This record gives sequence, structure tokens and C-alpha cells, in this order.
Amino acid sequence: MSANKPPFWKSKTLEKMSENEWESLCDGCGLCCLHKLEDEQTEDVSYTNVACRLLNINTCRCNQYTKRKKLVPDCVILKPKDVQKFKWLPPTCAYRLISEGKDLYPWHPLLSGSSQTVINAGISISGKVISERNAGDLQDHIIDFHELSSEADHE
Repeated sequence: MSANKPPFWKSKTLEKMSENEWESLCDGCGLCCLHKLEDEQTEDVSYTNVACRLLNINTCRCNQYTKRKKLVPDCVILKPKDVQKFKWLPPTCAYRLISEGKDLYPWHPLLSGSSQTVINAGISISGKVISERNAGDLQDHIIDFHELSSEADHE
């Protein structure tokens, strides 16, 4: 990255990014892969500590990323044009931050050069959640978002 040229996430809209640029925005926290429950009347979203069965709960990466929609039909595939619709994205999510005109956090791998900084910052769900295979009723797993992420410390 040239000192004179701003990084792509500051110079391009989400829609103008290449697929590789778009994918590199994912910090690997795993928060988007948690099951969420939405109150149909209020539209409030509650997070659970239950991850999609395809998510490796230690690495926070999908075990079947390219086939995820086929294997999990209700998997939400984030697309640039839809980001603003997904108010459930965590406030630390790069897609959400950029769509809101905000900067990435210093722990983001694009800035730090390491995926470990997401874990060190307490943002990652690595080791903090269970797989849906072991969960039972999702209602029993509703949590306060801050129990998983120390994002409040990073705003």
C-alpha cells in the first residue's frame, strides 16, 4: 500500500470493490455466523451463543464456505448492496463500519497484518460459543452481545 494512495476501503464504495477486496474486509470474528432471534413485533434482534454447524468454533471460519448456502439454505450471503439492510451485523463489522462511513478498528487484520489481533482484542467468538449441533432450544442460549465481544471497549 502506497503512502500516497489511501487503502481500498477508504477510496472505494463497497459496491466498487473487487471480490478479493470485499472478502478481505471480513475480520474473521465469527459473530455473523451466530444464530440470532428476531422479535417479529419489535424487530429487535437477540444474539445467541450458538454458531452455525458449518463454523469451526475455534478458527471462526466456515468449513464449507463455497457451499454454505447449499448446505445451510437460510445462510445469509452478505452482498455489498444489502449491507445496510443487515442491522444485526455487529458494530465492529468492517462491512457495517464502511457502509456507515466509519474507520476500521486498529485490530482489524487489514491494519494489523495479523488475524490474531481480532482474538487478542476480544472481538472473536473463538472458544466462546457452541455449535448448533449441541445447542438444543435456541431460546435457552440468548445472551447479551457484550458477553461474547468486548466491542464496547473499542468504540
